[in-house]
Amino acid sequence: MQFSSVKVPTKPYDGQKPGTSGLRKSVSVFKQENYTENFIQCILTALGERKNGCCLVVGGDGRYFSKEAVDIIIRICAGNGVKKLIIGQNGIMSTPAVSCVIRKYQTEGAIILTASHNPGGPEGDFGIKFNTANGGPAPDSVTSEIYSLTQKISEYCHCPDLTVDITQTKTQEFIVEGHPFTIEVVDSVADYLSLMKEIFDFDSVRSFLAGSGGSTPFKIRLDSMHGVTGPYVERIFCDELGTSKDSVVNTKPLEDFGGHHPDPNLTYAADLVKTMKGGEYGLGAAFDGDGDRNMILGHQAFFVTPSDSLAVIAANLDSIPYFKNKGVKGYARSMPTAGAVDRVAKQTGKEFFEVPTGWKYFGNLMDAGRISLCGEESFGTGSDHIREKDGVWAALAWLSILAEKGKSLEELLIDHWAKFGRNFFTRYDYENCDSEPSNQMMENLENLIKDSSFIGKHFSHGEKTYKVAQADNFEYTDPIDGSVAKKQGIRIIFEDGSRIVFRLSGTGSSGATIRMYIDSYEADPSKHRLGAQEMLKPLVEVALQISQLQELTGRQEPTVIT
Repeated sequence: MQFSSVKVPTKPYDGQKPGTSGLRKSVSVFKQENYTENFIQCILTALGERKNGCCLVVGGDGRYFSKEAVDIIIRICAGNGVKKLIIGQNGIMSTPAVSCVIRKYQTEGAIILTASHNPGGPEGDFGIKFNTANGGPAPDSVTSEIYSLTQKISEYCHCPDLTVDITQTKTQEFIVEGHPFTIEVVDSVADYLSLMKEIFDFDSVRSFLAGSGGSTPFKIRLDSMHGVTGPYVERIFCDELGTSKDSVVNTKPLEDFGGHHPDPNLTYAADLVKTMKGGEYGLGAAFDGDGDRNMILGHQAFFVTPSDSLAVIAANLDSIPYFKNKGVKGYARSMPTAGAVDRVAKQTGKEFFEVPTGWKYFGNLMDAGRISLCGEESFGTGSDHIREKDGVWAALAWLSILAEKGKSLEELLIDHWAKFGRNFFTRYDYENCDSEPSNQMMENLENLIKDSSFIGKHFSHGEKTYKVAQADNFEYTDPIDGSVAKKQGIRIIFEDGSRIVFRLSGTGSSGATIRMYIDSYEADPSKHRLGAQEMLKPLVEVALQISQLQELTGRQEPTVIT
């Protein structure tokens, strides 16, 4: 059957500027007339001539409004000369799996429907981001071009009569304006599962979990938080690795994530924390809405900070066949992330990079063969197997290390701290603050660090005193393409190596989220088992004193402490 392409007049919307992970707004914003259509058209227009006859991947976390958005994408892609779409069944595909599929089939990129860890449902958030042909988030040059186009768009092209069934895995062929247009609906898990089997020794992990050699079976608890990873953990951990069905919970993707916040941290994954405290399980993990973030817990809810998780994986990469065969290059972390992996890189003689927040900054380093492993404090860990952070991969990495080393998770951490020292780290999130006082706070901090007399100042709380050694607004020059990212976060670094970092988050859909990061290194093994909040309280109070956060915002307590 032949279909026609139609041009529809439209007008620009303000504020369609993609952030670090695409465009995120409330569902009600995306449901405005032509709002979603405008943004999709601008993504395709930004591809230029490459959109004609290209192949794109489409997938997402299944949140509310995803089905409608997939229909819009199909019709606009058909109307713009795209040749083929590879779509996850029912529009479902984790962000790591999308990256995998882009790279495996060498597509031009992907349109991903997710607002990651933001809440879903009719009153929640929706998001759209574009990943490029390397499998990673679009770089600043691409997102800037998309934003520029959204400010002047006057029409979009679509195929209004085209209807496609995405509920069954099959290939469907159409003719649009005399050109072939193919929709291939694929099993959302299959390609990703194949990649995981290439990276990890499934037989070894399976034996470890089963308790081979007469040892006690190692029990795990994985919480998908009603996000996209549910089908993945069922297939990988239950079907392939033989864990019991009760080892995975909340595995049905729901449009509103069961009414919960799909963010894998100690606050929003409280049910997992409570279960782990019971002592039945040796490893627990929670994953966010689109599957790229993870939280790792040990026996009795022993919490592994994302910074420590990155460092321990880095120090034990020889436990994973992929790295044994391919070799290990360098490591990288986002600037706010605690410096634990820095010391692993130094002791192992590997190259190390500190980059701005946003996974796209790791992509250039991976493509150039400079790093093998990277991570960020916001529960993101990943390697060069794809160009996104990968929650399920991180859980498999930890199980591979535990199987190889024959130690508990807590024992591994204690041994790691004894060798490398411990970075005590916490993050305070103040969500949905009023924008004006939040911006005022950042402006005040900017003026403060520009004052030369700030360097050398002393700040005290209780018996602790800190002397300012360095202060700046972090700036990064990409060593691969020479691009410069400015004003990436206020850093105050003290003489003992302790750090305070302030950022306004770019992942919220409204208001402002202030993130305050506290990082302090401790070499003394006698102090490694002390609580992070106890160790960091003096520096937290100093940070609040310097920033005047409470006075300016009126917020006396953070929304989330990590």
